[in-house]
Amino acid sequence: MSARQDFWSRRKAAVAAEAEAEQRANEAMQAAEEQALQEEKSDAEILEELDLKDPDLLEPGDDFSAFMKAAVPERLRRRALRKLWLTNPTLANVDGLVDYGEDFTDAATVVENLQTTYQVGKGMLKHILEMERQEAAKQSSEEDPVDAEETIEVAGTDETQQAEPQFADTPRPETPATQSAGTEAEDTDPAPTRRRMRFEFT
Repeated sequence: MSARQDFWSRRKAAVAAEAEAEQRANEAMQAAEEQALQEEKSDAEILEELDLKDPDLLEPGDDFSAFMKAAVPERLRRRALRKLWLTNPTLANVDGLVDYGEDFTDAATVVENLQTTYQVGKGMLKHILEMERQEAAKQSSEEDPVDAEETIEVAGTDETQQAEPQFADTPRPETPATQSAGTEAEDTDPAPTRRRMRFEFT
């Protein structure tokens, strides 16, 4: 394939893509306009224009596929599907093995007027403050027994000093054991003093 043919091939593909994108944009614009017009109309008027039955009056065996067309507004389609779910026994009788068969919306799980200690940007502030208060109380209770022990010890020391007996300076009678101990002390020579050598350098 020559370069000229390759250029025209790319050009043709680009023109086709532009035309397809423009068509999709026009369809989206038309759908938006139709939806805006349908929003202004009531459900009864739309059902009359489309020749459809009221979704709430549908019974088993009725044709629900008519509500799946693009011309039917989303709100009417949902009403028809909700009625189909109730009228079809296969869909209405859930076996209980569906993983997401329960109602997990906020209305089913959130308690009315629920109070929480969580604050945006601060987290569980009340819980943290309570923990700090308990920690401070624990530290103060640990420090108080130490002061009490010191007070008791000081008081006990004063009482001991006051309870010590006071003896008069009266001479005790000498006993034979005392006399012999004094004699031995007199007979014992005093311990020799240690001599130290001193050096002087000039």
